[in-house]
Amino acid sequence: VQLQASGGGLVQPGGSLRLSCAASGSRFSSATMGWFRQAPGKEREFVATISRGDRVTYYLDSVKGRFTIARDNAKNTVYLQMNNLKPEDTAVYYCAAKVAPRNSVYRTVNDYDYWGQGTLVTVSS
Repeated sequence: VQLQASGGGLVQPGGSLRLSCAASGSRFSSATMGWFRQAPGKEREFVATISRGDRVTYYLDSVKGRFTIARDNAKNTVYLQMNNLKPEDTAVYYCAAKVAPRNSVYRTVNDYDYWGQGTLVTVSS
């Protein structure tokens, strides 16, 4: 699975962005997908994950109610809708994939087998 993340940019506090992650290959529909982020000088952290069957999602506490993860298996794409962005959301965002059983979700970096290149989100006035 090859992943290509896009959609990052500069946004003011309170604004919104939608990140996309396009996957190549035939295994997307069999994969749990995740979004992670890494701020300067910090470790990569989990943000959100969605199961292959689209029935299970899980979020970092600080983004609950503001971020929504979704997937379109017909388009081999996973999305991260980010609303009410805050300066502390500034980071490089990465998508990740792991071929997994239905309804399984994962929250650690080491769980995932495939990674995209990252897209920079900057929240600043």
